[in-house]
Amino acid sequence: MVTGRIVNMMFYGFHGYYEYEREQGQKFYFDVELKTEDDSVYEADDINDGADTARVYDIIKEVNENHRFQVLAALGGKIIEKIFEKMSHVDEVTVRIRKPSVPIAGPIDYVEIEVTRHR
Repeated sequence: MVTGRIVNMMFYGFHGYYEYEREQGQKFYFDVELKTEDDSVYEADDINDGADTARVYDIIKEVNENHRFQVLAALGGKIIEKIFEKMSHVDEVTVRIRKPSVPIAGPIDYVEIEVTRHR
C-alpha cells in the first residue's frame, strides 16, 4: 500500500450556506490523503502509479475555483469524485476542509469536515 498526503493547501473559494458567503468568498484550507493497494510504484518507479501530489493539487484547485457549494461535504465529495476519475489506481481518498470564518457566535479557530470514500 502507498499512502500520500498533502497538508494545509490554501485556496480562496466561494462556499457557504449564506448567499453573502458565496458572493464574497474566503480562504479554505484542504488536506488530502490518498491510498492505493497497488504496489506497482515500487517496481515501476513511475509517479503515475503512486500519489501524484501535483496532480491532486491541481484537481483541488480546479474544483474549488470552478464550483460553489453550500455544504462543505459536497465540495469534499466532488474533489474525491474528480480524483477517482483522473487517478484510476487510487483506492481510497480522505479530504479535510477547514473554514475559518463561519457565522457562529463564539470564539472558534475553524470548522472542519472530513469526507472519506473507497472506490
